[in-house]
Amino acid sequence: MTSSHLLISNLTKDWIETMERWQLQLFWIPAVIITFATFIANPILLVCIFMSPALRRETRYLLVANTLVADIIFLILNLVTLIGNAVRAEIPWFVCQLSTALLVTASSCAIITVTLMVIDTFTAVRWPLQYHNLLSPARTSSILGVVWLLCAIYPFTNNKVTMCLTLLSFGFFKVKNMGDIEMYFFVSAVICTFLIFYCYIRLYMVTRTQGIWHSRFSRARVTVLVHGVLLLLYFAPGLVFALEIYIFQEKNMSQDLRVWISTVNANVFMLLPRAFAPCLYGLR
Repeated sequence: MTSSHLLISNLTKDWIETMERWQLQLFWIPAVIITFATFIANPILLVCIFMSPALRRETRYLLVANTLVADIIFLILNLVTLIGNAVRAEIPWFVCQLSTALLVTASSCAIITVTLMVIDTFTAVRWPLQYHNLLSPARTSSILGVVWLLCAIYPFTNNKVTMCLTLLSFGFFKVKNMGDIEMYFFVSAVICTFLIFYCYIRLYMVTRTQGIWHSRFSRARVTVLVHGVLLLLYFAPGLVFALEIYIFQEKNMSQDLRVWISTVNANVFMLLPRAFAPCLYGLR
C-alpha cells in the first residue's frame, strides 16, 4: 500500500469514527428528502418550459432551465455519493475523479447561470429595444454552451486532483496543491460578485427616477430580493467549502469540527439552493 493510499485510509477511518460518535448519519435524512423533493419539482418546471414555444423563446426561461439541469446533475451525483457513503462502498479513484469533475462543473455552471440572470435583467432594462437582438434564444443557447465548456475546463484538465468530493464526508483528501482549487473558487467568486454588483448598481441608477422602487412589493424589489436570496444560497456553500479547505490544512483544528462542517455543508447547505430554486423562480 502506497503512503498516499495509507493516508486516505487513515483519514477515512477517523472520519467514519467521528461521524458515528456524533451520529452525523442523521443528516442524510434531510439530504434525501430535499433531493427527492427537487427531483419532483425540477423536471416539472423543465417540461413546462420546453413544452411551451413561448417560454422557449424567452432568455430568462432558458437560463432557468439551464440552472435546473445543472442542479439535477449535481443532485444525481450527490445522491450516488450518499448511497455510496451509506453502504461504505470503496470507489475507484478514477471514478472519484470523474465524479468530482462533474460535481464541480455542474455546481459552477449553476452559479454562473444565476449570475447571467442578473446580467439578463440588467440588459432587458438598460437596452429594452435591442434586448431581443442582443440575447436571442439562439445566442443564449450558444452562451450557455460556452458556460458549460468553461466550467468543465479546469475540473477535467486538472490531472492532479486535490480532493475527492465523491466521498467528501469520508474525508478522501490528497493534501497537495490546495492553493489551485482555492484560487479557482476565489477568482470565480470575485468575477461573479463584481458582475452582480455592477449590474445591480447600474440598474438602480438607470431606474431610480421611474418610480418602480417606491412600492414595497413592486416587481423590481421582488426580482432583486429573489436574485439576492438565490445568490446567497448558491454562494454560501462555496464559502463554507473554502473554510473546509482551510480547516483541513490546519493541523491544530479539531477533527470533530472538520467533520461537522463538511457534513452539514455537503448534506444541507449545498442542497438548499437546489430545493428553494423552483419556489423562488415561481415567485419571480
